[in-house]
Formats: sequence, C-alpha cells, structure tokens
Amino acid sequence: MGPAVSAQAWVRSRIGTWNEWLAQSSTRPAAAAQDLTLEQARHMVEQHRALARDLATARRLLPKSRTTAALEALYLRSHVQIDRAPRVTRAALLHLAREEIPAVMASLLPTILWIVALLLASVGAGWWLITRYPELISLIASPSMIDQVEHGHLWTSDLFNIVPSSMLSLRILSNNITVTLMMFCSGIFLGLGVAYFSALNGLMLGALLAFTHQHGLAGALLTFATAHGPVELSTMCIAGAAGIKLGESVLRPTLPSRRESFESCARRLGPVLGSCALLLIGCGIIEGFVSPDPRVPLAVRLAIGIGWWALMLAFFSGRLFAWTTVRLQAPAQ
Repeated sequence: MGPAVSAQAWVRSRIGTWNEWLAQSSTRPAAAAQDLTLEQARHMVEQHRALARDLATARRLLPKSRTTAALEALYLRSHVQIDRAPRVTRAALLHLAREEIPAVMASLLPTILWIVALLLASVGAGWWLITRYPELISLIASPSMIDQVEHGHLWTSDLFNIVPSSMLSLRILSNNITVTLMMFCSGIFLGLGVAYFSALNGLMLGALLAFTHQHGLAGALLTFATAHGPVELSTMCIAGAAGIKLGESVLRPTLPSRRESFESCARRLGPVLGSCALLLIGCGIIEGFVSPDPRVPLAVRLAIGIGWWALMLAFFSGRLFAWTTVRLQAPAQ
C-alpha cells in the first residue's frame, strides 16, 4: 500500500512537468533544434537528462504501466530532436582546410617523398632503356603512336580537332580518377602496388620522353603536359601515400582494435582524397581545353601549370586559408 501511494504521489507531482515537455516537443518543428541559441540548446539537454531520470524512476516504480510507456515515447522523441549530426558550417570547413587536411598531409609527406623519388628514378630508367635499346619502345607505345612520331607528328596534336573538348575532358577526368583510385587501393597491400604503379608510370614517361627526343618532339610533349602534368602526378603520389597509410593502420593499429584504427584512418584520409578528386577535375578541364590546343602559347601553359600546382601546395599546407584565422578571431577580442 505504501509503495503504491508513493508512486501515485510522485506521478501527481511530475505530471504537470511532463505535459509541459510534451507540449513543447509537439510544437517544436523537426528542424528547430538547428536554430536554437546556446542557452536554449543547453535547456533542451538538461530537460532530456531530467526526462531520462524520470523514465528510470517510472520503470522502477510503475513497470509496464501506461505512464512508463508514455514517458518512453516522450524520451524517444526528445532523443531524436537532440541526437542529430552537426551541420557542416563555414567554420567547420575552414577548420578542415586549415588544420585537419594539413596535419594529414604532414604525416604523409615522408611517404610522398619516397614515391616521388621512385617515380623520378623510374623516369631516368625509362629514358636510359629507350636510349640504349630504341626498339623496346614497341612495348610501351602503340604502332600508330610510333608511326606518327617517326613522321614528325606528336599523337596529341590531333586531339583538339578530332574529339570535342568537353568529351575529351570528361574522358581524361574519368581516366585520371581511375588511376588515382588504383594507386590508393594498391597502397593497402604493403605499398607493393604503389611501388609497381609508380615504377610503371615512371618507366612509360621516361621512355616516351626519350623516344620523342630522338625525333625532336620532346619539347612538344613537355609543352603538352606543362599545364596539367604537375598536379596530375602530384595527386597520384598523394593517393599512393594515403593508401600506404591506410594499410599501415591495419598492420600497426594505433587504437585498441584493427577495425577502429582502420576506420579512424579512413575518416582522416577521406577529405584528402576528396581534395585530390577536385584537383583532378581541374586537371581534366585543363587537359581537355588547354593542353591540346596549339593556339595556347607556352607562357600561358606555364602560368596555368605553375599556378595550379602552387594552389595545390597552398591548400594542402593550410596556407591558402590562413588569413581567415585573424578575421574569425577578431570579433572575440
């Protein structure tokens, strides 16, 4: 008799507050929680905690009752209104660009330098191989490419006239993203895939440079690649380093489990890979509209290539948005 009277008295003392919470929850729009002030958000959280305490008490005093069921429904509604993902605000994006991405890039820098060294060594090896054994170019270039070069024409010279720039740009973009994803995915396997693709691409590049040099067309090939090549090769090296980092998170986990380490590393690397994809979109546009156009002078190509590469370095180092720190902090002083 005593516990029942105590439970009824407790319900009578709290029912007014519950009805008030129910009215607030019913009248609050689903998106209203995104527009609350800091004080209102704190009030909602405190209300949610008080509701959790009342629900625990109701489950102990009145198990399987209508009151407990109603409190459970109200608690669930309150939980849905509070537990939502934060909005991607301008401040969050700036923090990502200024702090998180540069930190990830700093951790990838030693691996990137090793990949660049391997790529350059492979370019030298490809150059030496074709210079010493010219007939081996047939293993790298197609017969039509070889025939055009031997007749004094670069195979890229007719792209602008044969394929519309928009279609060419789209095809190049898809190919660049495919190669970058292959570099990233192959890096998971102890870096062996990255070493293979870096060496292969370097050998092909060095061989083509040597072959075109033998026929006086190396300058034309470098002119073609000047505007898009630096960023394109850089993103490939970055993707390979990111893949190696992801594989390392499984082999040498920094968290209690390999799964947690893998997921944490993948979340950190995601923005870097997304940035590489955006850079490759720019490379595809440049390679489709600028690189094959013979009317674009070398000076313009150099300005585009160096400028695009410098913009990439500024972004990945965090310097591109460094000026925003002062402007964002100024009002609080």
